[in-house]
Amino acid sequence: MQTKPVFEIPKDQKILILGPCSAESYEQLSSVCTQTMDLKPDLLRAGVWKPRTRPGSFEGKGEEALEWLIQIKKDFNIKVCTEVANQDHVEKCLKAGIDVLWVGARTTVNPFYVQEIADALKGTNVPVMIKNPLNPDLFLWLGAIERFYKAGLERIAAIHRGFSFYGNSIYRNVPRWQIPIELKRKLPEIQMIADVSHISGNPAHLQEIAQIAMDLNYDGLMVEVHPDPLQALSDSDQQVTPAFLKKFVLDQLIKRKTQSSNYLYNNKISEIRKEIDYIDKEIISLLAKRMQMADAIGIEKRNEEISIFQPERWAEIVSRLLVEAEKSNLSQEFIFSLTEAIHIESIQHQSAKMNNP
Repeated sequence: MQTKPVFEIPKDQKILILGPCSAESYEQLSSVCTQTMDLKPDLLRAGVWKPRTRPGSFEGKGEEALEWLIQIKKDFNIKVCTEVANQDHVEKCLKAGIDVLWVGARTTVNPFYVQEIADALKGTNVPVMIKNPLNPDLFLWLGAIERFYKAGLERIAAIHRGFSFYGNSIYRNVPRWQIPIELKRKLPEIQMIADVSHISGNPAHLQEIAQIAMDLNYDGLMVEVHPDPLQALSDSDQQVTPAFLKKFVLDQLIKRKTQSSNYLYNNKISEIRKEIDYIDKEIISLLAKRMQMADAIGIEKRNEEISIFQPERWAEIVSRLLVEAEKSNLSQEFIFSLTEAIHIESIQHQSAKMNNP
């Protein structure tokens, strides 16, 4: 699969997609465009149909808002994009003349919805941006991209907006950076956009998330901006004014190179990486030994007819390792994810011994 870029920009530039969560009025959109002109955004984004978690919330202005977007497109000479969730949305957007469509996280999670939209776009060359699914599933995301590609669409970008989770986090949606990194490894040509607003959930973390995205060589940012965020009809907590975005996010970003010609730097990096490779090998060896212990436990449990999962033991392991993580300056999220993965592998080893003696 060889996707083509949605945005034709120089390699040293970053894509910028700005606009409110929802299109509320022509005046609102016009105000956003006026206040962001100096930032030269590549796209104005605004939701026309808003899939909400609970009924009764503001669900967008619908087809009326498409007229505002098209008028904005003419008045400000800017391309516009909005979210589509079904065939009817696609047909209305194509008829109106929307430049770029995006598929939201609630839609990407369902292959039936994705296929319906892909089929509705057959025979067109409309660029499509696909957000990751709500849950951290790389293959749902990849599968959605493949469905559009097989429908004949080549201009496809991926939008990383973070993943839903259960528990505590400083972010609205946890980034789980390894998933978009793996998507990029599988699809190296695809343009990757970071939706920093949906990951952050509030202005306090926008710059931090944007900087990480830039350091990971993302192609651009999607940010929700509103002329008066406190009065926004949806997602008011995570929207910012254009002035805030410029002063506290974009102007604070550090632009870094991907490569260096400095011999001393390259030599030092090479030495450190050799040490990392050795440690990685040792980690694999230790994990193999740990699974041998899991095999031994499985045999003992089988002989004594004891169940695999022991909640008290699992709670004790998690508590102990989270304390060790803090002592070792490692994030609790990382250690919990690692411990969980090891625990799942251990259960599989025990199960094999207990059920296939």
